[in-house]
Amino acid sequence: MEKTNHKRSNRTGIEENILAILESTEAKDTRDTNDDRIAFIEAVRAASFIPENGTAPTYKMHEAVFHILRVGKSLELIMSSYQLLIELNKHFPRVHVSKSSSTDSHELIIFNEDWSPFVLSSETVCSERQAAGGNSIGPLDYSGFTLLIQELYEVVNGTNFQAIDTKYLRNMLLLQYLVNVLEGDLLPRKIVYEETSNWNLLRESLLNMLLGSRRINYKVLMKDCLSCFSGLYQVHAGINNDHGCSENYVTKPSEDCYPALAFALLDAEKSTCVAIQKLLTMIMELDTSKKNADMLGHTTRADGVRTPLMEIIVDALNYERDIVSPFLQVFSEPKWKLEIIVQYFSKYITKVRTRRSNGPIDDATFDGILKYFSKSINLKNFLKKISTDIVQLLLAHAFQAHLSISSQYIEGDVDSKENVGNSSLVQICKDIICTFKSLSAIDENIEILPMAKEALFAAATILAMSNS
Repeated sequence: MEKTNHKRSNRTGIEENILAILESTEAKDTRDTNDDRIAFIEAVRAASFIPENGTAPTYKMHEAVFHILRVGKSLELIMSSYQLLIELNKHFPRVHVSKSSSTDSHELIIFNEDWSPFVLSSETVCSERQAAGGNSIGPLDYSGFTLLIQELYEVVNGTNFQAIDTKYLRNMLLLQYLVNVLEGDLLPRKIVYEETSNWNLLRESLLNMLLGSRRINYKVLMKDCLSCFSGLYQVHAGINNDHGCSENYVTKPSEDCYPALAFALLDAEKSTCVAIQKLLTMIMELDTSKKNADMLGHTTRADGVRTPLMEIIVDALNYERDIVSPFLQVFSEPKWKLEIIVQYFSKYITKVRTRRSNGPIDDATFDGILKYFSKSINLKNFLKKISTDIVQLLLAHAFQAHLSISSQYIEGDVDSKENVGNSSLVQICKDIICTFKSLSAIDENIEILPMAKEALFAAATILAMSNS
């Protein structure tokens, strides 16, 4: 593993002059202040990308751009600083892999001295920053990330009926940027980990250190992420929540909210859903890697014990049935979506089994679930625990995810059809239709949901094409 520094140009004079302008106007919010900050952003962009071999900005310059994103109030300033941070992270990654010329293996390269939006290396440092009241210009600590999620959660779920303003937009873009950084740090490590099984590579990732911090309540943070995720979908889809009238709901712009900001918010809400899904997916992948490392004896007591996110999601969908539909609608990653649904079914299948059924459970795949439901008595007992509507949603979304995975498998985009099972697509289609027929027989007043109708139509079409 090589650890080095990015090459930097000699910009000390430029840095001091521009940062002096920023510091002198930091407490003001005037047109001149915004112009100075826009000029600074453009200067950093020009110095970093316009030369043929652009060089990374200095630590202070990078930190100043991040500060502008966190405090900027004009739409132009917020969007410009966000876009520059994303571009810098793409062109000057803090962590990346280099392929060896002599072998097919990869080498992890880390620029330890480069600026990062996170301060995760020392609990002591975090304590000192919190005692000092925080610092909006510097990187975020553990509690800062948690607070960001909480603020979004309060707005999205209607517990904070503030008018839509640029702060809501800033928070969404800030979260998107932080997830982008977490992904850029984790994925290169994962590539090398899969080749070497060196758990230390993932243990030292920003995401693992964030989740393992003793300064955050991990379960609460994950539940807030899930609520925010589902709530943002409802916001973007224009669905009112239980808090009442739409006049107070965050999707309704204030009278002072000009069209450009309104459109920016709509786009940011959609993009934030994508970012949170990416965050959830990365955590579940990290959980899987940690489980594998633990089985190989590579983990230590210092790694601690963390409840897998999969269990938290399944429990949340169980206890908060109102988020089942929006969560399944917005969560689009087929592999993990199917795994979540299979685990949800398996949890209740285990509960409804008789005490004499002590043998191994063979239902942890989608076709296993459908085979279990092929017996009407099993489905009838299951419906005592879960409503017919929830079962319809779960089956329809699972079938949709199954089709996506099967398509990716045929095209070579995935290596295996894990959690799908060994049944053919034609058999799965027959089983899904059979299960819905059993549902109708058990509940004569059942109303087939639109999502379920789409799944049944797709299944019938596939069967018809296979017979033609």
